[in-house]
Amino acid sequence: MKFVATTILALAGSAAAFSPFGKKAAAPAVAEPVPVVDTLVGALEPVGFWDPLGFAAKADDNTLRRYREAELTHGRVAMLAAVGFLVGEAVEGSSFLFDAQVSGPAITHLSQVPVGFWLALTISIGAAEQKRATIGWVEPENVPVDQPGLLREGYLPGDIGFDPLGLKPEDPEEFRLMQTKELQNGRLAMIATAGFMAQELADGKGIIEHFTA
Repeated sequence: MKFVATTILALAGSAAAFSPFGKKAAAPAVAEPVPVVDTLVGALEPVGFWDPLGFAAKADDNTLRRYREAELTHGRVAMLAAVGFLVGEAVEGSSFLFDAQVSGPAITHLSQVPVGFWLALTISIGAAEQKRATIGWVEPENVPVDQPGLLREGYLPGDIGFDPLGLKPEDPEEFRLMQTKELQNGRLAMIATAGFMAQELADGKGIIEHFTA
C-alpha cells in the first residue's frame, strides 16, 4: 500500500512539471522603440510626411533629428529675414540707424553697413551657435567615430530653452500643435525670402516698391 501511495505521489509530481503551474513564467514583452520618423511633427494632410527625395528612408534616427534641427533653425532665420526685408525697406531714409544712409533693395543693405556692424553680427551669431551646440550636441571627444554630429539623448530638436514670454504650452497636444505651426511658418518664410531675393535680383527693385508700384 505504501508503495502504491509513493508511486502515485511521484507520478503526480512528474506531471506537475508539465502542467501550466510547472512552467517558467514568460518574460514580459518589451515594447519596440518607436522610430523617430513616426514621432516628428509637421506632417499634415493631404501630403502627410512629405519626403519626395527619400532622405528619411536613408537616414538613421540621429540623422533625422539633425535634419529637423536644421529645418527649424533655417525656418527661424527665414522668418526674421522676411520681416527684415519689409521693415528695412519700409524705414528707408527715416531710420535712426547708420544715419539713415542705407537705401535701395534689402539685398544691398548689408553691403552698405560699416565694418563694426559686421563684427558685432559675427560675434553674436557665433555666441548663439556655440550655446545651441552646447545644449543639443554631445561633446566631440565623447562621440563615436561612426556617429558624427550626435545629438544629446532626450534633446528635442529646436528646444534650446529660449522662451522669454512663457509661450510654451504645458499640455503635450497643444505643444505639438505649436511645433507644427512654427514649422509651417518657417517653411513658408523660407519660400518667401527666396522669392524676395530672386525678385530683387531680377529687376533691382525693393519688395516694398513692388507693392506700391
